[in-house]
Amino acid sequence: MKFNVNNSSICMTVGNQKQFPRDPKPEIALSGRSNVGKSSLINTLLGRKSLARVSSAPGKTITINYYGVDGKFYLVDLPGYGYAKRSAESKKSWSSLTEDYFLKNPSSDAIKLVIQLIDIRTGPTDDDIMMINFMIDCDIPFIIVTTKTDKLSKTQLENALDEIRASYFEGTNIEIIPFSSVTRAGKETLWSKITEVLNKK
Repeated sequence: MKFNVNNSSICMTVGNQKQFPRDPKPEIALSGRSNVGKSSLINTLLGRKSLARVSSAPGKTITINYYGVDGKFYLVDLPGYGYAKRSAESKKSWSSLTEDYFLKNPSSDAIKLVIQLIDIRTGPTDDDIMMINFMIDCDIPFIIVTTKTDKLSKTQLENALDEIRASYFEGTNIEIIPFSSVTRAGKETLWSKITEVLNKK
């Protein structure tokens, strides 16, 4: 599949399961805690400065945003989780909408990959591990992308990646891609992975 990333736009914002699109376009979803850098990653991938808006208040948005890429596929921004000040009702709404996306979605077969974002400085949180275990249990294909790698020196980055692999993913074939929206490190690697997934029959 060939596509022009410059021909990208936000197509829809979904707040409940009745609004999920029913077209057959492939979907690449992004998951991660609030303030992990999902919006910045989307803007970097698509070469735009503010297509995906960075919320002024972390944890504020409880919707799923669909970004159309050249009419070929969607980048799907799932609600951020793990924000401590979010109310219990708000957390329940996030959990319900995210679960519905995977389990009650008429286009669930179109979900080709989940990009699970983890802040390289903190490593996986309990919420990250819960999300990862959910995807493993539901047989949902995913990769790990560690964000904000520009915040660490080269040695610190290597040590942090080694620690994450050893502590959480040792003995698995889960792919980990280091990424920075500031330096754009990892952008080409991530696009290669997305293209590979989209081209699978």
